[in-house]
Amino acid sequence: MGQGGVMDPKRPRLRRGRPAAGPRGNVADVDVELTKEYRFEAAHRLPRVPEGHKCARVHGHSYKVELEVSGPVDEATGWLIDFGVIDDAWAELHARFDHRNLNDVPGLENSTCENIAIYVWRAVRETVPRLSAVTIWETTDSRCTYRGP
Repeated sequence: MGQGGVMDPKRPRLRRGRPAAGPRGNVADVDVELTKEYRFEAAHRLPRVPEGHKCARVHGHSYKVELEVSGPVDEATGWLIDFGVIDDAWAELHARFDHRNLNDVPGLENSTCENIAIYVWRAVRETVPRLSAVTIWETTDSRCTYRGP
């Protein structure tokens, strides 16, 4: 948007299902970043913190997950990826995490925010190869972003 909320006519517009023209009139010249946001509720404890640390006790969080996908807009479809593909990749993890104790999930025995982000990356990347970042929000002001190897 330009000044006063008016769309800048020189800037390509990106709309779902409708190709946007890049600077040379070709959507293949346009790279975008898409982000899908999800939530889940889960309990956990951190087994490797010092004795007496509050996170050594079982407690819960309302987690927020952001999955970011980056790349060029496909000229034929006008989009980078169908949001439904990302939703499908997340659905299995949501079932595995939501209202569970994360320490019981194989691979998340030490379920730090960092380890959850890496775990999600590895699981989602299998079906969403253009995944560019996973951000896990443990609280409203604490998050970890992992951008892969």
